[in-house]
Amino acid sequence: MTTEAVTAAADIETYCDEGTERALALGNRGPLLFDQRGNVDEEILRAYHEIGFYVFEQAVSTEEISEIRAELNNVLSRAPIDSKSTVDANGNVAFGSEFKYRSFSFAKPLSDPYGGTDAANGRYEAKMSEPAPAKDAPGETIFFISGMCQLMDSCLRHYGNPRLLKVAETINGPDFTPFTDGIWIKEPELGTSVAWHQDGTTLWQSPDWHEDIHGFNFMTQLYDTTAENALWVVPGSHKLGKIDIRKRVTEAGTDRLSEAVPMLCKAGDVAICNRQVLHGSFANTSSQRRVTVVHGFHMRTSVLGAKTSFPAGNSVRYDEERVRRSSRMIPLAIDARHQHFADEEPYVYQPLVDEIEQNRLNEETRETLLKNYNMYSLGL
Repeated sequence: MTTEAVTAAADIETYCDEGTERALALGNRGPLLFDQRGNVDEEILRAYHEIGFYVFEQAVSTEEISEIRAELNNVLSRAPIDSKSTVDANGNVAFGSEFKYRSFSFAKPLSDPYGGTDAANGRYEAKMSEPAPAKDAPGETIFFISGMCQLMDSCLRHYGNPRLLKVAETINGPDFTPFTDGIWIKEPELGTSVAWHQDGTTLWQSPDWHEDIHGFNFMTQLYDTTAENALWVVPGSHKLGKIDIRKRVTEAGTDRLSEAVPMLCKAGDVAICNRQVLHGSFANTSSQRRVTVVHGFHMRTSVLGAKTSFPAGNSVRYDEERVRRSSRMIPLAIDARHQHFADEEPYVYQPLVDEIEQNRLNEETRETLLKNYNMYSLGL
């Protein structure tokens, strides 16, 4: 290793150590607690609204995490071998080819596929550094899986988690609506970076703008994270409105923003993250795998009438029928979970409480409701 490389590695180690210390001092982690009335603990809400994210420790059982891991590994074994292929490693027709939207996203190992491009309405303004992958690294690596609920029953069941849905109700009201979902994958020494960004793209200029207007994401960790492979977040940045990210990175002189902290989690932890916080992640040069199951929710008042170019770059106005169609995934997931975890009290989703029978998981709704559900996703 050259002197320059040794110095760079030492600088990164120091950055990670200092970020870890700041992260653990924030006071925004602990078990998911409810008060006697069944409401989310007030201290959790205070910390979340102040900082922009909160880590619910061990919110998902070891059993459920194991189920999701096993099904994910099966899906990956049947994925296309690269972005241009229609077959898996065994020469069989690749999984996901029956759906209208591509299930697997590929990129060059340790690259930044989005930074400095027009992707997602140009929200990834500044490109991250791109370390050189090993000489024997594959040409491409899977970094994202979309439409997780139609690919994996374990993810559909996880979507219907009653404790997490209660959090969604608390933050966004009982008539909350879905955002979208997927699985971020950072394989050891291969995982791509995600450039600094704010998720919200639509409502920055709204006269009714507030810090929660673009909704939030749940981020469920299937493996322990480290500062090297974790998502990094700038605390409190969700309150600042639209940030000039390119200017901020340029002024810092580095993509390692000094005010950011790593979102440190153990397997089974679930973080809730405001979609307006400034966040990103670096290429995974570590030896540890990170897999994050992501799904999010909006306020109905934010969604109804909004005009966006999501998904697939199409101009869409979200009317009542579009919102209802997307929201049917919630009772479908609740029923899927209840079929599997029969002893658990299911969540009741109030907007569709009179349509429970139409939204039960069976062979018919797998075809008519679950298949290609992500065509109707809502994104702001």
